[in-house]
Amino acid sequence: MPSYRPPKIASSEITPRQVYMGRREFLGTAALGAMALYGAGKASAAALTAVESKYTVDDKLTPLKDVTSYNNFYEFGLDKADPAALSGDFKPMPWTIKVDGMVNKPGTFDLEALMKEFPIESRTYRMRCVEAWSMVIPWEGFPLASLLSKAEPLGSAKYVAFETVVRPEEMPGQKGIFQSLEWPYVEGLRIDEANHPLALLAVGLYGETLPNQNGAPIRLVVPWKYGFKGIKSIVRITLTDKEPKNTWQVTNPQEYGFYANVNPAVDHPRWSQATERRIGESGFFGASRHPTLPFNGYADEVASLYTGMDLKANF
Repeated sequence: MPSYRPPKIASSEITPRQVYMGRREFLGTAALGAMALYGAGKASAAALTAVESKYTVDDKLTPLKDVTSYNNFYEFGLDKADPAALSGDFKPMPWTIKVDGMVNKPGTFDLEALMKEFPIESRTYRMRCVEAWSMVIPWEGFPLASLLSKAEPLGSAKYVAFETVVRPEEMPGQKGIFQSLEWPYVEGLRIDEANHPLALLAVGLYGETLPNQNGAPIRLVVPWKYGFKGIKSIVRITLTDKEPKNTWQVTNPQEYGFYANVNPAVDHPRWSQATERRIGESGFFGASRHPTLPFNGYADEVASLYTGMDLKANF
């Protein structure tokens, strides 16, 4: 795998490294205050010690207040502000993840133990929502491949399925007779996608443990795919030889597929994917818009995974 090479970006959009590093130095005090202001302080945030990773981009960061207040997390409600406002009763710790299916060593793993076993890395990724908005987020986490390797997948395993927690007593979006989605929320990747170095199990952002509304205590981040692939509050990972369905694919198969690779050449049936609105930025006529990049700018790293595939048919 070649070293990470981010695409060329206008100098006006790049955060100087000394500014970014200076920002990280005071996160221990500033982040908690901002998180409390925007509802994220409801989860007892703690500072994370992380090593810098080569898998990072230099784009201008989305402000913490926007990252923690503008979220899709239907388990807490349908509006973007609902997760921050309604996730205060959710208890992210203690936490375990069951890994089963086609593996030699299935098990249920304690998250705190995993965070001690695997070095936590700091990675800044672009995040592109299928709704044509985007963010740039500094995550902390460890490669998904590290956890999969621990379970020793069988050679016959072809896919990785994910499942989120179901706690209607703590997640108001899961309550009631009429539900927006079928629970639990489920997702899936091909095993080569899951083992790609960019695939991250995030346990923090902006130097702190994940806020409830951002998927506490552990979520998937796959930066070349649309954001709905980033399943939150994961409790189970299953290795299988059959392609798993994902929640949005089941809910509306005409609009959402299994792969969900960011592709400006393939529009969503209800909106163009050619450009995106960058949250937290403003332009002359309103929100700042950016051209959407194939694979969200990660084509050099991941395009080879899809050689010979029709990416319009396999959306």
